[in-house]
Amino acid sequence: MDSAAFNPFSLAGKRILVTGASSGLGERIALSCASMGAELIITGRNNERLEKVLAELQSISDLPHRAVVADLTVTTERDALVASLDQEIQGLVHSAGISRLCPVRMMNEAHLREVQSINVDAPVLLTQSLLKRNRVSPEGAIVFIASIAAHIGVAGVGAYSGSKAALIAMSRCLAMEVVKRKIRVNCLSPALVETPLLEATAKMVGSLETEKNNYPLGFGKPEDIANATIFMLSGASRWITGTTLVMDGGLTIS
Repeated sequence: MDSAAFNPFSLAGKRILVTGASSGLGERIALSCASMGAELIITGRNNERLEKVLAELQSISDLPHRAVVADLTVTTERDALVASLDQEIQGLVHSAGISRLCPVRMMNEAHLREVQSINVDAPVLLTQSLLKRNRVSPEGAIVFIASIAAHIGVAGVGAYSGSKAALIAMSRCLAMEVVKRKIRVNCLSPALVETPLLEATAKMVGSLETEKNNYPLGFGKPEDIANATIFMLSGASRWITGTTLVMDGGLTIS
């Protein structure tokens, strides 16, 4: 074996679709996958931000990366995204999602429906559509970005926590359904990560220093989640399916 060429984490030759790629974790995941040799198809709702990410991808490699603007909660736009894929993909990363702060006693139906439609319905129905059209290649990988909130109690995010827990449960069932084609399905459950969303939270609550003390390894960085995603998409994780990797800097053991 040529040790210089050995890299089980390489994504060369893989075509990866990343949702929510116009900002935050989705953006970092897309850029990191491109750096590992993948061809990227990115999607999001904001055309201007998506085009900026596409330009960065094109600066990383000359592969035919492309961007598709779509609101994945809208059936016609979701279908248009799937129809635009003229070749199989080897990886699918569901990074699009929202978090809304609302205690259970103050929830209304609109709040529940919004969180459910974006965090659960859209990724599950997109996956279904891709599988029905055989757009995910055999031995491909599907990754859902869940949350530590699906595993621990966090006041004020009941709907969000429930939606991420639903994703984890559905992913286990899906893993069993596609295992005959050797398609793998896994979840990542990150805790607080240093993204613009965290910065906005800090401005709202005043300081996150007290919360940071609960993290023995500190808050995560977007590249931490991106690197774990690369692992789950690559051949390095060929023997892993139906599982969830908790990424919390030691929060739940401290």
